[in-house]
Amino acid sequence: MACATMSEYGEWQDILVRIRDLLGQTDLEETVKWGAPCYTIQGKNVIGLAAFRDFVSVWFFQGALLKDPRKVLVNAQEGKTKAQRQWRFASLQEVDEALLRQYVDEAIQNQREGKRIKPERKPKATIPKVLSDALRQHGASSAFDKLTPGKRREYAEYIEAAKQNSTKQRRIETILPMIMEGRGLHDKYRK
Repeated sequence: MACATMSEYGEWQDILVRIRDLLGQTDLEETVKWGAPCYTIQGKNVIGLAAFRDFVSVWFFQGALLKDPRKVLVNAQEGKTKAQRQWRFASLQEVDEALLRQYVDEAIQNQREGKRIKPERKPKATIPKVLSDALRQHGASSAFDKLTPGKRREYAEYIEAAKQNSTKQRRIETILPMIMEGRGLHDKYRK
């Protein structure tokens, strides 16, 4: 599902405005990240707000730490996301401002207290043989070794995910210049 900004989904405008007004009454600072409103304290992400095709979502970056007595929070990426949780609204009538404010206040307090779920460190990347051979053949091994462990892992996973050898070869041809320039696979999405 694609995420949209407030003005892109007119049908969600009322919900977005109501929730944004509620968040504006807190100590959270509003900013825009990933093209959507994001609410922070001391530069740390606390809450995000976005409209999707079927609902509006308030996501709590450390939502797994919230008590959630009403069981309204969902993990949008089961198996991937450890801390983040969403509360989804499909109509304006579903927005219980008093209850939402309780969740928001708890999230703010947790952030102030420094409570957080730390992401698990991924193991060192295993470089596929086809990639290491290509790096050696094209004199790119030292450039690859200079990349951060995360960038090396992204490249290794990108090549490994290809099913066919022809696809792996095309991907290698694409990434070799990026590696030589010291760029990561997903750098264009990073600040």
